[in-house]
Amino acid sequence: MTTTQAPGLLDTERALIKESVCDILELEPADVTGASLFKELGADSLGVIEILAHIEQEFAVTIDQSQLDRMVSLDGVYAVVAEARAAAGQK
Repeated sequence: MTTTQAPGLLDTERALIKESVCDILELEPADVTGASLFKELGADSLGVIEILAHIEQEFAVTIDQSQLDRMVSLDGVYAVVAEARAAAGQK
């Protein structure tokens, strides 16, 4: 499967997000596609909270915890980050 292009994110930013997600969830990057569900790869909800905290720090955005339900795959994380940046007026 291909990764959905999240408007507002550069390829390098998507790569950084994927690297961070894989590090936090202790997954091999080759095993993770945009649509791969983290739970099916063995991740727990605490890992997703760690991803949210890391993304907020890395991209200087605030993400409401209500968005955790959307952060179940890379595509979901990409979309949430792009929307948070847009809401904050960042490019």
